[in-house]
Amino acid sequence: MKQIIARKRDGYALTSEEIMQVVSLYTQGKVPDYQAAAWLMACFLKGLNEEETLALTEAMAASGEQLDLSSIPEPTVDKHSTGGVGDKISLVLVPLLAAGGAHIAKMSGRGLGFTGGTVDKLESIPNFRTDLSKAEILAQVKAIGGCLVGQSEGLVPADKKLYALRDATATVESVPLIASSIMSKKLACGAKTILLDVKCGSGSFMSTQEQAQALAQALIEIGRRAGRNMTAVISDMNQPLGRTVGNAIEAREAIETLTPGLPKDSRFLELCLALAAQTFTACRLTTTLEEGEQKAKELLKSGSALEKFRQMVEAQGGDTRVVDDLSRLPSAPVQQAVLVHQAGWITRIDSRAVAEAAADLGAGRQTKEDAIDPAVGIEVFKHKGDTAQPGEPLFMIHARTESAAQQAEARLRTAFELSEQPVAADPVIITRSG
Repeated sequence: MKQIIARKRDGYALTSEEIMQVVSLYTQGKVPDYQAAAWLMACFLKGLNEEETLALTEAMAASGEQLDLSSIPEPTVDKHSTGGVGDKISLVLVPLLAAGGAHIAKMSGRGLGFTGGTVDKLESIPNFRTDLSKAEILAQVKAIGGCLVGQSEGLVPADKKLYALRDATATVESVPLIASSIMSKKLACGAKTILLDVKCGSGSFMSTQEQAQALAQALIEIGRRAGRNMTAVISDMNQPLGRTVGNAIEAREAIETLTPGLPKDSRFLELCLALAAQTFTACRLTTTLEEGEQKAKELLKSGSALEKFRQMVEAQGGDTRVVDDLSRLPSAPVQQAVLVHQAGWITRIDSRAVAEAAADLGAGRQTKEDAIDPAVGIEVFKHKGDTAQPGEPLFMIHARTESAAQQAEARLRTAFELSEQPVAADPVIITRSG
């Protein structure tokens, strides 16, 4: 181990065998944290080439359980988002893709810090199970085309250990290390086609387009070298996605988006349709993006995607009555509007500030052990470029107590800016790759 650390410290490329040795021995507890930390810092400072990054990804993917999808009909699909504020895309996209003929076993995580977690949103549906076994996952995907589950504890244990160490040693912000962490979980999940939604902006981990593009390309390169069909979208996260930030209220918005005839947030719907089109085309269910988007629109309009979501809720033990009666979702006792005091155009809605206000209400957690309140959150009624008139609501706070709502309003008052001059709206899709 000392020799491997020294070689990387001095800028040499490591072999696949050396990287496999580091990952395997550290996962087994046979390499102490101080040596693994030194190795991570050497990788952070000297970088990893494409061969090293792929070797690290494959070594982590092989460190635990893997999902064998060979018995599932093609196309098999997986999706990853780098995380953002109000990102409930999976709740719409998974049933939409399954309704369109794809087979998707989507594993997701819980929220931590300012980003929400898909599992928390799903569990706001009464009795919804996210802890399915591998056998249950495979059976459900075969039967109805998709499932939405929590990440298995046995999946990629090396990444869990190495990520915790990276977090403690200031070695998180490395594109090769981030990319290998993400793709190790995607490779372990077994799908042939992988869709990436790389967020860019103040409410994401990649604050600039250049950073997001670099990460997207690294992810695509790893996947292609591992024999996967890769496609990616870089999307805007300088403002919350959709009109809700929380858990039950995000589940509500996702169901509204799936339901024919109900109002939908235009930016959120646009991204859902774009990601569906990108995936349908990548796995050859359609031949062009335009055809893919039309297919997605028809699946929403006909109610096929909503019916697929209903099937998933039923298969995973959830209360299917929620799909038709959104009042069955948890709701907060206090609802307080944040009103605009002057006329103007919205120039900024700070995603991070909105997310932190929602977390303070109880919608998020600072440590993995923290409990969340599924009922609380924040509705966002305006996007950048919209006009606002005095007395109009900009936010609606869903809180457990009036004092909590007042504290959230104080924070939200600093989360937006107005201009006397018109401001252009930002596109939700920045660029496409793959």
